[in-house]
Amino acid sequence: MTDQSPPPFTARDDREGRMLTAATMYYLQDEKMDAIARRLHTSRSTVSRMLKEARERGLVEISLRTPPTDATGAARAIKERYGIEVIVATVPEGAKEVDRLDHVARTTARVVSNWFDSEMIMGIAWGTTTSTISEHLRHKPTIGSTIVQLNGAANTRTSGSGYVGNLLGRFGDAFEAAVQYFPVPAFFDRASTRDAMWTERSVERVIEIQRSTDVALFSVGAIAGSLPSHVYAAGYLEPKDLKMLQSEGVVGDVCTVFLRADGSYDDLELNKRATGPTPAELMRIPRRLCAVAGSAKAAPLHAALEAGAVTHLVTDDITAGQLLAMSE
Repeated sequence: MTDQSPPPFTARDDREGRMLTAATMYYLQDEKMDAIARRLHTSRSTVSRMLKEARERGLVEISLRTPPTDATGAARAIKERYGIEVIVATVPEGAKEVDRLDHVARTTARVVSNWFDSEMIMGIAWGTTTSTISEHLRHKPTIGSTIVQLNGAANTRTSGSGYVGNLLGRFGDAFEAAVQYFPVPAFFDRASTRDAMWTERSVERVIEIQRSTDVALFSVGAIAGSLPSHVYAAGYLEPKDLKMLQSEGVVGDVCTVFLRADGSYDDLELNKRATGPTPAELMRIPRRLCAVAGSAKAAPLHAALEAGAVTHLVTDDITAGQLLAMSE
């Protein structure tokens, strides 16, 4: 009887071809790793490394279709209420807020990696959530792409360049993209200074890049909570500023632009000194991905949604439930 099995791989086969063969046999043909190792004349551990690298390089993308759950029901309800696309990450019962943030950050990192590609611009608003997302990005080389900072970072205590530089640098490294910083304060002392600075050609150039953004990635900030937002915890606001915001009914911010519960923001004095894009300016960007985790952030998330700042949302099931209860 003639052996009809395919000929073994030879040294002429390239590495990517071997990875594709291993991935095809494992994911599509349900072959065991031992069988794949024999087919490729290698070890089981090498096959395991091939499959891992195939996933990391995007040669394999795994999607999971789950039966309807409370999380999928919440996602559907939020989509119907606000007219946006939603992913709700299920977290273990009793999970701490830092763990909920990690679940949301991991999910968001996968979404961003799928979306972002060559010749694209991604705008990033710095913060605790986007910093955590940056730690979970997979390497995806792109060509001619740019990461641009959306809001200033300096305050009276620090330039903010170390914190923001590390955050944006991780995005730049992940996508092999150019990084464009926005070297202005988070908040100017006077609105007139901000207006004058916005006419400087060096600043105008960065703002023009921001206006060409294809994808914006940001979270919302909450004034209070067990996992405080960076803008409230790192000395960007004086006690008098916080007192004024609370007296004006502010529940949080999006891209360091402060919002009331109903999403209004135009007449807030501090916003005239802020350097982040307003919800109206964000609305020029086709995809606006907001990642939110934490009980304290349900109110500012609702405000951001009411303001029209968001087209896509990634959140956890607990925060989703609180958002829906708030919007009833």
